[in-house]
Amino acid sequence: MAMPFTVVDAFTDRPFAGNPAAVMLLGEWPDDALLQSIALEHNLSETAFAVPMAGEADYELRWFTPTTEVAMCGHATLASGHVLLGDRDAVRFATRKAGVLIVRRDGDGYTLDLPVTHVAPVADAALLAALGCEGEVFASVSGTEATSIVLLPDAAAVRACAPDMAALSACEVMAIVTAPGDAADIVSRAFVPAWGVDEDPVTGSAHAALAPFWVERLGRDRFTAYQASARGGHLTCTLAGDRAVLGGQCVTVMRGELLL
Repeated sequence: MAMPFTVVDAFTDRPFAGNPAAVMLLGEWPDDALLQSIALEHNLSETAFAVPMAGEADYELRWFTPTTEVAMCGHATLASGHVLLGDRDAVRFATRKAGVLIVRRDGDGYTLDLPVTHVAPVADAALLAALGCEGEVFASVSGTEATSIVLLPDAAAVRACAPDMAALSACEVMAIVTAPGDAADIVSRAFVPAWGVDEDPVTGSAHAALAPFWVERLGRDRFTAYQASARGGHLTCTLAGDRAVLGGQCVTVMRGELLL
């Protein structure tokens, strides 16, 4: 059986930057073990699987890292919109834990709206030790995924962060380090070794938490963001009520068939 796939670099305007995601359109859902094995074979931070549906959305969408299914993934949803929009202006994805997510055309890129994650100050010495940095820690009190934000003094501190991934894998959260930016309004990095991805190149779900966090501190409802991974990626973030609207571009880099 030949199963077509497309690999898309999301939140970038050039190949080999941003965050790569494999997108696979299926006729129906196979066994979850097969989906997980396919994601491991792709070995990208996420593989997105879509099945056509009728009703509230155009497709049902699920995302798998090489080791686990995740509750919400922004970059692979943006990549799925890039692949599946066709001649439409918008495409709707029904998800199992994040509700309906909509990808819309926006000039030469796209927007994606995600449910926001709110955080509150906490003491978390274990997380700071695993990250190898000192900062203010904020943990999620609502939202789709367990998230911790660590506020650092500047962009240089974000770039210098060198976590102990073995120690960090014991922290069952998406760990985000962030600071005021230099090339953008804010800068961040995201680490999720507990979910099979040591450092995620560009993370939509992280910005679902960073949007309300930084809107409060910047005093405006829109800002630019740069995720300072080795690949790097640019986003725009707008807070619209309880939704984070993320903007970015996508580039198709590979098409092929998985043979089973």
